[in-house]
Amino acid sequence: MRAILATLLCALPALAQSRTTLPPVRVPPENPQSVDKINLGKALFWDEQLSATGTVACATCHIPEAGGADPRTAGARHPGVDAAFGTADDIHGSPGVPFMRADATYEWDEWFELGPQVTGRKAPSVLMAAYDRELFWDGRAPEQLYDPYSLRLLIPRGASLERQATVPVLSSVEMTQLGTDWPEVEDRVRMSKPLTLARHVPAALRRWFGDDGYPALFARVWGTPDVTPPRIAMAIASYQRTLVPDQTPIDRYLLGDHRALTALELRGFELFERVGCVNCHEPPTFAGGFFNIGVRPPAEDPGRSAISRDPAEFGAFKTPSLRNVADRAPYFHNGSAATLADVVEFYDRGGDFAENRSDLIQPLRLTPGEKAALLAFLGRPLTDGRASRGEPPFDHPELFVDGHRVPRSVGSGTPGTAGRTPRLIALEPPLLGNRSFKMAVRDGLVDAPAALLIDLRRGHGERFLGVRLWVGLSPALQVLDLGQLFHGTGTGDGWASWALALPTDPALAGTEVFLQALALDAGARAGLSASAGVQLRLFAAR
Repeated sequence: MRAILATLLCALPALAQSRTTLPPVRVPPENPQSVDKINLGKALFWDEQLSATGTVACATCHIPEAGGADPRTAGARHPGVDAAFGTADDIHGSPGVPFMRADATYEWDEWFELGPQVTGRKAPSVLMAAYDRELFWDGRAPEQLYDPYSLRLLIPRGASLERQATVPVLSSVEMTQLGTDWPEVEDRVRMSKPLTLARHVPAALRRWFGDDGYPALFARVWGTPDVTPPRIAMAIASYQRTLVPDQTPIDRYLLGDHRALTALELRGFELFERVGCVNCHEPPTFAGGFFNIGVRPPAEDPGRSAISRDPAEFGAFKTPSLRNVADRAPYFHNGSAATLADVVEFYDRGGDFAENRSDLIQPLRLTPGEKAALLAFLGRPLTDGRASRGEPPFDHPELFVDGHRVPRSVGSGTPGTAGRTPRLIALEPPLLGNRSFKMAVRDGLVDAPAALLIDLRRGHGERFLGVRLWVGLSPALQVLDLGQLFHGTGTGDGWASWALALPTDPALAGTEVFLQALALDAGARAGLSASAGVQLRLFAAR
């Protein structure tokens, strides 16, 4: 029976393909699809334990309900080439991890201070990525996969997904600290219980991995438990090849169902073809090559030319698929267009910057009715509702950062010099057995001695030595000396970072721990400033 079910599951992509206009997804023969490999890839793709902080998975920046991109992008900023926030070249990128030292404690960053760094480009969509021969906005992930140790060529063609999967896990902006190498990533995977940090794991996936750890799952796929970079990349790529939004109204229309589009949507499709949108977004993938469309001056980001060394591609970026584009705001490689209506206006005026702009980009001079028709076509007709609703094959777990186990703030702090109130930063999962639970404090007085209070009882804001206490001063109270606060960028930017070893006893699961940072500060009312409290609820690996 199991063999029959596996055969049926493997046949499902082909059955779905018969209802779409899309060609079959290319699969390199060196990495054939299998149910086990797809499930392993899905677990890895959604597992935040691949990051040094336990807060970023591949999926963090690629949510199906957000069109396969990052729903956090609109609220995140990178300062751009002028290194100043609030200017025209700001970029809406993806929050990653704080800047970290080699020991994985946090380091003050010039732009992002002690907060998550933000990528210099918007995360492209993972939906339809299986059809791209070169991935990333600049195409720097080509079709070849090499073993990072031996440099042996493993897949000569069709491996752009595999190649792309090897990049973020080593990025000190996206997922890890400076100097991370593959053995460290392998250890994270090898020592992790699959999706321990996640909740609401799809039932079929949970049944599949059961109580097994990653080495046992790798053995199911490859026959041996070795966790290696090529195997990690191959599994993730196999899962990504299933993320194809191929059940849309436009597919039904192109297959002969002329009732699949409304009159307004059909008019929009006709305009889409007539005004030349199809030159870059060619059906049925609605994707294309690399073009400079005039979003920003090419000197700010050379795009494709930095990889190809071709001056003709100066400022050019990959043309993304428009499938499920309505779910994917903001738009362009820098996230500069907030809505699809803004995108239509951009193309209507012929782009914003002329240097090396493609000749295909010309003013359209659309009427308001034509713009409305185009917007109608870009919405429902191109949208696969399964992805928008997170339904199979786009179903997924709830990430740790979206759940109730995230450390939370308690009460308010006690200000010090110039009214600045220290802030205690706790982002990471309080997982029992975590030997490096990283925290930080900021906005204290520079060079001031500081301490961390740790207690099992909550305080309720009682005054003690001039500060409001959010720890209970129980017999379990511990005091950690943080030393003197380092200098950030201003007089009120004293900061420190440290790592705690959380206990291993699973019987402590559900235990609440309360923390608060104090700093000597002559500018405070009673000579002490304090952060608000932080509450942790310890939990165990499944």
